[in-house]
Amino acid sequence: MNEQKKIHPYKFTLWIAIGSILMMFAGLTSAYIVKRNMANWSLVEMPSIFWVSTFSILTSSITIYFAKKLFVQRKMLEYRLLFGLTALLGVLFLILQIVGFFSYKSLDIKLIGAGSNASYSFLLAIALLHGVHVLGGVIALIVVFLKGLNNSSRNYSTVPIDVVSIYWHFVDLLWIYLFVFFSIMK
Repeated sequence: MNEQKKIHPYKFTLWIAIGSILMMFAGLTSAYIVKRNMANWSLVEMPSIFWVSTFSILTSSITIYFAKKLFVQRKMLEYRLLFGLTALLGVLFLILQIVGFFSYKSLDIKLIGAGSNASYSFLLAIALLHGVHVLGGVIALIVVFLKGLNNSSRNYSTVPIDVVSIYWHFVDLLWIYLFVFFSIMK
């Protein structure tokens, strides 16, 4: 019997969501390209701390990759350690992003309101939207992590970990795209 391999409904829903999120960010970065022809447009300088935040989210993709492998091998202690580290690196990414945006204040760059420049407002809006998606990922990481601490359940389904890790790799790659975009699109 030739049985087709079916995608889990959670994974299917995730891929639909990822497609929608990609379209949103493609539209926002396209609008940025169009708007940069405005007369008062200024060059966006990325804070150097964004390099550190980029390193933290890249590292978190590595830790979640190995955490998933450890879960499959049923090495639960190591899995929990790396999965928890992934969540902490996600929180670190968000904190570094906030610090980076506060650094603009010391440079007398207004991000929103009177006296602000549209280029920096775009950067803030797009980064905030990405940050919301990362925060959602961190919450999902914490929920899956806490469920993994429950020793009374011996459910070794990889679906929750698969869904969270796919999403986490997605927000990682999305940040890399945005970081490169704002670094070269001046």
